[in-house]
Amino acid sequence: MHGGQLTTGNEPLWPLPPPPRRPSHHVMAIALTLAVVTAVVLTSFVVYGTGQGPGVPTAASAAAAVAALAARVDPGLADVTATLGYQQATSAGTGLVLTPSGEVVTNNHVIEGATSIEVTDIGDQRSYQATVAGYDQGQDIALLRLTAASGLKTVSLGTSSPVQLGEKVLALGNAGGLGGTPAEATGTVTALGQSITATDQNAGFAEQLTGLIQTDAALQPGDSGGPLVNPAGQVIGMDTAASAQFQMSSGPAQAFAIPVGEVARVAAAIASGRSSAAVHIGPTAFLGVQVLPDAVPVPGSPGTTGAGVAGVSAGTPAAKAGLVPGDVIVSIGGHAIISAMSLRSAMDAYDPGEAASLDWVDQAGRRHTAAIVFAAGPAG
Repeated sequence: MHGGQLTTGNEPLWPLPPPPRRPSHHVMAIALTLAVVTAVVLTSFVVYGTGQGPGVPTAASAAAAVAALAARVDPGLADVTATLGYQQATSAGTGLVLTPSGEVVTNNHVIEGATSIEVTDIGDQRSYQATVAGYDQGQDIALLRLTAASGLKTVSLGTSSPVQLGEKVLALGNAGGLGGTPAEATGTVTALGQSITATDQNAGFAEQLTGLIQTDAALQPGDSGGPLVNPAGQVIGMDTAASAQFQMSSGPAQAFAIPVGEVARVAAAIASGRSSAAVHIGPTAFLGVQVLPDAVPVPGSPGTTGAGVAGVSAGTPAAKAGLVPGDVIVSIGGHAIISAMSLRSAMDAYDPGEAASLDWVDQAGRRHTAAIVFAAGPAG
C-alpha cells in the first residue's frame, strides 16, 4: 500500500507512507509532494488555567496538558525504519510496543517491501534489528519482533470502553521521519465505522479498509502505525491515513485510524502463529517479478487477462524459470491469475522454500510451465 491513493466518495486520500530518505522510483515518492504541516489545536485537552477566569484554559496550560499526556504514552512507542532494498530507498514510520520483550505493531504499508528493518525504542533510546512475525495486508497491520530486547515500556490499549463521537484525541508519531520525541497533533473523533479504498498505483493493488475511526487530528507522513490516544492515555486506534487536501494545505484535516480492538486481535493471531486466509505468518515468499499495475490481456487468448511482467530480478525463482519482461503470468499453483492483485493474493498463501507450478504466456502466445521454489523476499 505504499503511497497508494485512497478515496471516500470523490475525495482522494493518502495512506501515511513512511517518507523516503533517499531517491526512489517507487510511488512512495509522491509523499514528498505533501506539505509537512502540523495544526495542533492547543485547546483540545481542557485544563483549567489562570488569568482568564475559572474554567478557561490558557494556551500555555492546554499545551502543558498535551505535553503531559504525550509524556505518559511516548515511552511505549518506537520509530520504525525500513530499508527497501529493491527500491533503493529507506523509509520511516511509527510502532506501538505491545510486550516488554519487543513485539511491536505497525501498519503493514510501513514495512511492505522491506529487506531489513530497524526499530528505535522511544522508552530506552536503543535501536534493534526487527523481523516481521506476520501481517494482514487487508487490515494493514504487521507485527514485528525486536532482536534481544527486554524490559521495554508498553502502550496501554483502551479496549474497555467504546470510542465516542466528539471524543478528544491525541495523535503521536514519527512525523516527517525525523525520529526522536514523537510529534503531537490533537483533535476530536469526527466519525466512526468509516470505509476507504486503498489503491497502490505502482502495483495496482486495491484494498478496502473498513470500520475506521475518523479524526480531524492533523497527521503527517511518518505517523503511520502511531497511536490515537484518549485523554486517559489509552490507545484507541492506530493511525493509517490522512487526506491529500489537508496535506497540500487545501482543506481541513481528515485522518483515519484502525480501531485498537482490531489491531489487538490481528496482533494476537500473529503472535500465536495462527495463520488464516487474511493473516500471513513469517517471512514472505518471493517470486522475483515486477508486475504492471493493470490487468494485461493474455496473448492469443481473447477476453482473458493475467499479471503482466514488467521486470525480472536476476537470480530469483522467476529468472531461473525463464520469465522475461512482456510475459503474462496466468496461473500459480493451479490458481488462475487475472491481475497483479490476484498474483499478490496467491503468493501470500506460500512460504519461502515451498514449491508451486507457474504458468505464463509469452508475447507470441506460447504457454510455458515451470516448477519453482519460492525464495525469501521483502516483507509484507
